This record gives sequence, structure tokens and C-alpha cells, in this order.
Amino acid sequence: MALRKLNVPTQRGVLLNGVLFTETKADTVVVAITGIHGNFYSNPFYYNFGQTLNAGGVDFIYAQTNDAFGRIQTHNVKTGKEEVIGSWNENFDDTDDDVGAYVRYAFQAGYRHIILAGHSLGANKIIHYLAQTHDPKVEHFILLSPANITWLTSQVTEEEKDCVRRMVGRGQGQEMLPFPLLGWIDCVADTAWQWLFTDTLNNVHVEADKDFSQVARMTHSGALLIGTYDNFTYGDPAGFLRTINSHMPTAQDNTLIFIQKTGHTYQQKEQEVADHILRLVQQWRQAEVASIMP
Repeated sequence: MALRKLNVPTQRGVLLNGVLFTETKADTVVVAITGIHGNFYSNPFYYNFGQTLNAGGVDFIYAQTNDAFGRIQTHNVKTGKEEVIGSWNENFDDTDDDVGAYVRYAFQAGYRHIILAGHSLGANKIIHYLAQTHDPKVEHFILLSPANITWLTSQVTEEEKDCVRRMVGRGQGQEMLPFPLLGWIDCVADTAWQWLFTDTLNNVHVEADKDFSQVARMTHSGALLIGTYDNFTYGDPAGFLRTINSHMPTAQDNTLIFIQKTGHTYQQKEQEVADHILRLVQQWRQAEVASIMP
């Protein structure tokens, strides 16, 4: 297995850092969009994914977007300047540009079959991207533990929310908050505003009557996975996943997988998740071959 560092340009010029896992060049690739701070160090399961898929004849791209780390030194190919991106200044409106950059890279690299995966907030980004673009270059999606932003932001106090409102209202949106958002994200007020007061990525919910308009616009089929101990779901991970799927036009075609006795990042079950992903890809490929057989 070879690891190749990727510098993938977005339309706005920012280079995103990824890693390609490849054994021998395959015709199928799984592109996995990371969640916030969902890098190799915090989510080592990406190694399991890459190694397992490569052993099954499938390539794998670990795809960092703006927030895989708190701060990331990068370069802008349009301006020629160095930039610092990260969860500290992420703009959720760049979601489709970021995800699309990796899909475009995979397509231009010659992959005939592109599976788009995302973990945690990365899954929410996949939902937004596919709802907006219906990208025909993507064959299927895999949503791994979508992030329930309502649950995450419920721990933000009213005093903290008021602080964000005041800073943005005074034109201080690009200044750092005097406190870490959610207790662990050091960010500017504009980024906090998007977490708290926009629905750009707040697109999945426990409650069936919430806004699932993005999910309802998705036309791709795929799979949804979650750990049965996932604590972002008010104690009902299975119900959370079923509710999301029930709002999809492709619900009957989708596969739901529940990883027993593990949480949001699949501790101790990383290989089981990797095996599921490989089986999904193999099943989709077999179904495609069967559909074109005379």
C-alpha cells in the first residue's frame, strides 16, 4: 500500500490536504470527508479504511476540508499567498467548494466509480453537497455518524450566544471569541454564528418534524452507519439514523448499519466499520455488473 499526499485546489484557490491510499491503481475510489478536528490523530480509523479497501482492490482518499484541525497552514493558488484555515475561521458556505474539489480530483484522476463518504460533520457536508449539486460523478454516498448540531450547540449558554450576536452586530465577526465555542472550538465570531444561527450544515435531527429539506433533495442512494452508543442523539442512535433515512427519496434503496457497543468514533470497532464499507462497495459494484449483463 502506498500513501500519497494530495494538495487539492478549490475553486477559490485554497489548497486542501488529503492522502491517497492506493495499492495498484483501482477503478473505484472512496473519498472520505473528515469532520471537525477529524484528522488521523483523533480518528485513526482512517488507516483501517484505507488498508482494508486497498486489500479489496479499492482506492481510498482521506479528504481534509477546512476544519480537520484547529489551524492549517496552506496556500492559495489564485492569490499566490499563504493562508491559515481551520475550525477557527471556517465558512460553512465553502462546503460545496471543498467537497467538490475532491470529487473533481478523483474524476480527473480517472476513477470510473466514485463513492462519497463523510464522518460526523463531514457527513453533513456530504448531505449539503449532494442536495445542492446532484453530482452525477458520484455513484453512492456513505454517511458515518452524522453530526446532530442541535445537540452539540445545546451546551452553549445564552450569555455566550449574546456575545456572538453582539460581536457580529458590531462588525467584529472576524475577531476571536473570548471563549471556546462548545467548550473546545477556538474560533472567530462569524464561524460561531454559523454554528449557532444558520441551517447550512444543521441538516439532520432526532425530531422527525424538524427541517430535513436538504436530506429530502438528495437523489443518490447509499448507506448510513452509526454506533449504538453514539451520544449525539439523545440516547437513540438507531432512531436518529432511521429518521434521517425516512426523509430521503431513496430510503428503500439505502442500507442502514448499526455498529454495536461503540460510539461516535467507533472505538474498538474500527475494523468492523472498515469491513462494512468494503462490503458495501463490493455489493454496489456487483449490482452494477448484474444490471448490464444480458
